[in-house]
Amino acid sequence: MSGNGIADGASRARDKAPGLSLDVGESFGKGVQSYLIGFVLAVWLTGASFWVVQTNVIYGPAVPAALVALAVAQMGIHLVFFLHITTGPDNTNNVLALAFGVLIVCLVIFGSLWIMTNLNHNMIPMKDMLNMQR
Repeated sequence: MSGNGIADGASRARDKAPGLSLDVGESFGKGVQSYLIGFVLAVWLTGASFWVVQTNVIYGPAVPAALVALAVAQMGIHLVFFLHITTGPDNTNNVLALAFGVLIVCLVIFGSLWIMTNLNHNMIPMKDMLNMQR
């Protein structure tokens, strides 16, 4: 880095999530404003999800893709504005914990689907099972 305090302070301010911690020169209102922006965006995305489902503006088979896109956007809003996850060097542990949680959830979901598909494939059809009981 440059070694002077001004440039280093400016780079740290860019890495900080909205509302993360208030420096001496910042006001309490600026932190609350950040939370309110996140809240308004989250409410707007929720309303947009309901609107997508209830209207015919989006082609019917594309509605699930639109809902997934809105859900991913809402997760991003929550991560940045409420959980304060950023790319700053001080957030490495938070990002790793989030990645580990996502990994565990994916393992549980995809592992369960894999097991259920395998069980369904190897199960005896119902009509054959009924014939065996006679």
